[in-house]
Amino acid sequence: MTQKQLSKFLDEKLEENEKATPSERTFMYDGVKYPTMICCLETLKRVNTFRARKDDIILVSYPKTGSNWVGEILRQLEIASGKYDEVEQKQRQQILEELSLLPFLEFGDPEKFERMEKLPPRRIIKTHLIPHMLPRSFFEKKTKMLVLFRNPKDVAVSFFHFAKGIHMNDQNTWDEFFEEYITGKVTYGSYFDHISEWNKHLNDSNVFFITYEEIKENPVSALKKIAKFFDFSVTEEEIESIVEKTSFESMKNTAENYGKLGKALFRKGIVGDWTSVFSESQNEKMDRKFEETVAKTQLGMKLKYELYCKN
Repeated sequence: MTQKQLSKFLDEKLEENEKATPSERTFMYDGVKYPTMICCLETLKRVNTFRARKDDIILVSYPKTGSNWVGEILRQLEIASGKYDEVEQKQRQQILEELSLLPFLEFGDPEKFERMEKLPPRRIIKTHLIPHMLPRSFFEKKTKMLVLFRNPKDVAVSFFHFAKGIHMNDQNTWDEFFEEYITGKVTYGSYFDHISEWNKHLNDSNVFFITYEEIKENPVSALKKIAKFFDFSVTEEEIESIVEKTSFESMKNTAENYGKLGKALFRKGIVGDWTSVFSESQNEKMDRKFEETVAKTQLGMKLKYELYCKN
């Protein structure tokens, strides 16, 4: 769908969500909560029918870890690497619009998987699903996956504001949301479960892990690593141009493409926002939770918790 159609669709969904009762805003599947605004049970049940291709570009992330930003980075890298002329680019865009696809694998109607077969290579596919929920074909085809993480305290704050912005939990205070987040009762389940599950895939050659903080600190270096992993053929100048195009300021300027949802999607885009929100007891509780669940895993160490989550 066009950006205009997407904006209209999201505005309508947002309006419906606002009118819905809290219990109508989510549904359970396989012990995890999902948002009815954008997901449906039948689509989740049919996720495994999706047939991955070897050259697909997969971005996996827990909500509010930077998926819209990194998704745009991947899109720009793919465009620069593809070296499509203007006519080809327009044709590709037209196919995308005609297929009326929402940006994440699990969003929208169950028939979308058939329509995705018609997408030209290389397809960029985003998802928030935990590994055991992903289509088996991702692993069978050894499709390359970029798995994005962010420090759990900033994720919690960003998730809270986003959920409020889309009327997911507009009755909830920060304290109430914090308890739901730390116990894994938010949509898409426990962030700590996502970290634990992905830790099992650390040595998979088709999986590349990167953090929000790493990209923020040195975007040129991070983009070079991403480009190398996906075999994107891009020049130094193109990388620098993409860094500019995908800066938070530039991304925020595209917020209107997402309708009223844009405000919730692009809020601050900084590292360390949690310091102005967390209470002392919440800090201690989160530190303890991290320590008990994932601190000693390789992936847990990669998140540099001591650096980003301690005052």
